[in-house]
Amino acid sequence: MTTIERSGADELPEFLRDPDPAPRHYTIISVDDHLVEPADMFEGRLPSNLQDDAPRIIELVPGVGIDRSAAKLPTLVPESPGQAWTFDGRVYVQVGMNAVVGHANKDKARTEPTTFDQMRPGCHDIHARIHDMNLGGIWASVNFPSQVAGFCGSVFSNAADPALGKAVTRAWNDWMFEDWHGAYPERIVPMGITYLTDATEGAAEIRRNAERGFTAVTLPEQPHRIGLPELYEEYWNPIWQACEDTDTAITLHVGSSGMLEARTDPSRFERNVINFPTLSLIACIEWLFSGVTSRYPGLKIVMAEGGIGWVPMLLDRLDYTELHAGRPSWRDTLTPAERLQNNFYYCMLDDPSTLPLAHRVGIDKIMMEIDYPHSDSTWPYTQNLLHDRFTAAAEHLSADDIQAITCGNAARVFRHPLPPTPNF
Repeated sequence: MTTIERSGADELPEFLRDPDPAPRHYTIISVDDHLVEPADMFEGRLPSNLQDDAPRIIELVPGVGIDRSAAKLPTLVPESPGQAWTFDGRVYVQVGMNAVVGHANKDKARTEPTTFDQMRPGCHDIHARIHDMNLGGIWASVNFPSQVAGFCGSVFSNAADPALGKAVTRAWNDWMFEDWHGAYPERIVPMGITYLTDATEGAAEIRRNAERGFTAVTLPEQPHRIGLPELYEEYWNPIWQACEDTDTAITLHVGSSGMLEARTDPSRFERNVINFPTLSLIACIEWLFSGVTSRYPGLKIVMAEGGIGWVPMLLDRLDYTELHAGRPSWRDTLTPAERLQNNFYYCMLDDPSTLPLAHRVGIDKIMMEIDYPHSDSTWPYTQNLLHDRFTAAAEHLSADDIQAITCGNAARVFRHPLPPTPNF
């Protein structure tokens, strides 16, 4: 028997009042935001014989156990009330996954929401999300999944019943396309998940999505860390081929295959957040040296939530290593540094020290992220923050450079329309 400890479940957070609409200095496409799956997301979206097994929200009652014997897992006993997702015999207590944007008390920003009403409505309601995007001066947004799916859909791919896992994966994508993206197609970039434990099925889902307009798919950073084959193995070839054939961008979100060593000391929250660029660096090296982009040179790999500060160091190290150790073991017409600069893209949240080195990173490789609704999001002050950052780096960046970083590169990579004017 295991106890679920929940803090603050009885208290509603104090939210900041809506700010005045931000001055629109730039057109911004955010390539790393998150949606919180709404409670009714899967209703009516699965075949009738599987609908009862779809993910669903349950109410946590203090002291009342949640029996998971069918999944051969221990009973959970919550200590405080709240809401949670349940799927495949497991309980996922993070209904909001750090969805704390707009909370007035920053000291409590690390506390996970335990009910939907502890989150800003824009976390899970598309109309409220567009309202918040308008307040922050954000033209368009790429939205990653949250806890019940995993950042790359890995939860569904690991379902005990493969038929259920595939059906839930398709249902998530259908909801994304019809309800989230479909409500405001110019404002939401259609990015999907796919089935990971059968690459042929996964490739078919990527192609199904591409045919109706999806332009991206989120995959695990380091699949071997979550029990999947290594990147260099032939297992993945159908997925790589599908992405190249359909010009589907591959997005790799920090934490999609786990964090660094799990520990329980009081500083674990800060360490995890600070280590994000480290995780992105490690994953980027894994993808580069797997030879995937050498075999499929049309792939676009987007490193999400890792910043850009590590990229100049990696380029320097690649050049140095080639000089002293020679070319890598795989065949390629490009050097590792050239391959990096050809196929990989990076997402900047706030990198003031690296902005003067943007040309070394590659002006055409840097995109913006807002990370709504997480605790480190720059919403709703993104426009003014960027104006300060770009003003400070003015001697290094032209107006065209800034336009490429704020929206031009993302519009190209994700094949997404720009507004007729920056004031949309």
